[in-house]
Amino acid sequence: MVRPIMLETCRINSRDACDYVAIGLSSSDSGKRHSSGFTLIELLVVLAIVALLASLAMPRYFQSIDTAKETVLADNLRMTRETIDKFYADTGRYPETLNELVEKKYLRSLPFDPIVDSAINWVLEAPEASDKGSIYSIKSSAPGADRNGKLFADF
Repeated sequence: MVRPIMLETCRINSRDACDYVAIGLSSSDSGKRHSSGFTLIELLVVLAIVALLASLAMPRYFQSIDTAKETVLADNLRMTRETIDKFYADTGRYPETLNELVEKKYLRSLPFDPIVDSAINWVLEAPEASDKGSIYSIKSSAPGADRNGKLFADF
């Protein structure tokens, strides 16, 4: 395809008054319609590249979600155990229920176990002396283990 070559001829005294002369115009291109856009092959190549990048990124994404859940579980257990100890230090006994910690403003809400997606499915350990309350410690009821092989019940 031959494109026209534009030559600029300007008068010496005026910059604004320029004449353009087209030379080398091919008459065979005058009837064709030119469309811009992507071909089907180009779109398929781009989609293949995007699919390849997504397949490389997805395992990392899911691994980071699992790591975040494990971290949240460990933090919630640590914080709740510390709160139970503070309750014991203040009252001389352990709480009867987790809701008692919320009612007496030791916790804002019940801790959440992200592995089982619940705030009520905890394994509650009683103290050795039964007259000292009902909840000595708290554990996760989630089955299985974390990425390092440690059981969720042992967190």
